[in-house]
Amino acid sequence: MVLIAATAVEAKPLRRALPHARVVQAGIGLARLRDALGDTVIVCGLAGGLRNDLPTGTLLLPREVRRPDGSTLHCDPELVAALAEGARRLDIAPRFDPLLTAQRIVNGPARAQWAQRGYAAADMETGLIDAPRIAAVRVILDTPQNELSADWSTPLRAILNPANWAQARWLAREAPRAAALAAAVVAAARLPA
Repeated sequence: MVLIAATAVEAKPLRRALPHARVVQAGIGLARLRDALGDTVIVCGLAGGLRNDLPTGTLLLPREVRRPDGSTLHCDPELVAALAEGARRLDIAPRFDPLLTAQRIVNGPARAQWAQRGYAAADMETGLIDAPRIAAVRVILDTPQNELSADWSTPLRAILNPANWAQARWLAREAPRAAALAAAVVAAARLPA
């Protein structure tokens, strides 16, 4: 089993919570992924919320993921059930709504358009994975009421722009909390071999 995290903020809590697991820090949009992943992959970390009713900290365990090419990835039901049980052990009620994998940060009117199509959140990695068994553990970070600048798809560029400094402070507080929640859910799950 391989755990995929895009960034160090997402990978570090996974490594702490699951010290013997294979954690791959794959980069945003899997830009740094070089190795074969194997048969079972769980993508863990943050997502951008698309709906007003899903606040920061909402746990999403999607059963379906829309890939950038428009096809649908069906998450492994056994993995999703084990992750859901792990969440419940932590007294967290997961959401199972569909996830959108986008090629860039989804902002503005596009959030509402995807929400109207039934998607709860967007990431930039899950729908790019090709493996026989896939699941995702995503915690909503930004929301329609608190949008991130599209600059954050390249974090170094974003932090150099003074217009993003207020968001950087918010991210420094909220992103580690959300990533730690995703890691805790995976650690609490009794995942099948």
